[in-house]
Amino acid sequence: MISIIIPVLDEEASLTLTLAALCALCAQCGNHEVNVVEGGSSDRTREIAAAASAVRLISSRRGRAAQMNAGARVAHGNMLLFLHADTLLPPDAIPMLDALQVHGDCMWGGFKHRFSGNDWRLRLVSRLHNWRCRISRVFYGDQAMFVRTKVFNSLGGFPERSILEDVAMSEKLLAAAKPLLLNERVVTDARKFLKMGVWRSLRRVFVIVLCYRLGLPIPMRQFFQPIR
Repeated sequence: MISIIIPVLDEEASLTLTLAALCALCAQCGNHEVNVVEGGSSDRTREIAAAASAVRLISSRRGRAAQMNAGARVAHGNMLLFLHADTLLPPDAIPMLDALQVHGDCMWGGFKHRFSGNDWRLRLVSRLHNWRCRISRVFYGDQAMFVRTKVFNSLGGFPERSILEDVAMSEKLLAAAKPLLLNERVVTDARKFLKMGVWRSLRRVFVIVLCYRLGLPIPMRQFFQPIR
């Protein structure tokens, strides 16, 4: 079974589409479950998740890492797939992961990434994103990371930090096994990137990761203003 875990916080703008697409995709394959982990939203996020068919709604303390760990704790699947609320899976994602868990020796990995729309700047950002991942083997959360449950549990789950939990988890997993970067692409809603500005958003990501690598403090107030 594949357990899909979606951490959400004030995601009413994108969650309806994501859950609808996910339910349509999963209807092709019954070997799955969907856990939406709500972190105290102030909009209609909880209502949207509760109304979706075949979705288990879970409450957790706020924080993406904490929410994903909460979803993993109640998961029944042999493979965990962590999906952002504004990201759509490729059509054959579930059968593909099902085959990997049954027949393959892959322990973890993720998908290639692209943004919605046709903005050339966003296509460039996605190409850079995929190139970086192929070289570094470090996955970001918007790549729909997947991992075998037994491996995830043996490493203690996501480090419960306020930022870059996906990078920290990738580093833990890299020490245990080589990842698989699938050629299929997940599609992330470009709304937030466009609202902040493409180049400003890219610069923000670069500075955050650079500060992390150099062990420097990250200016949280400047870089983590919520955009919905």
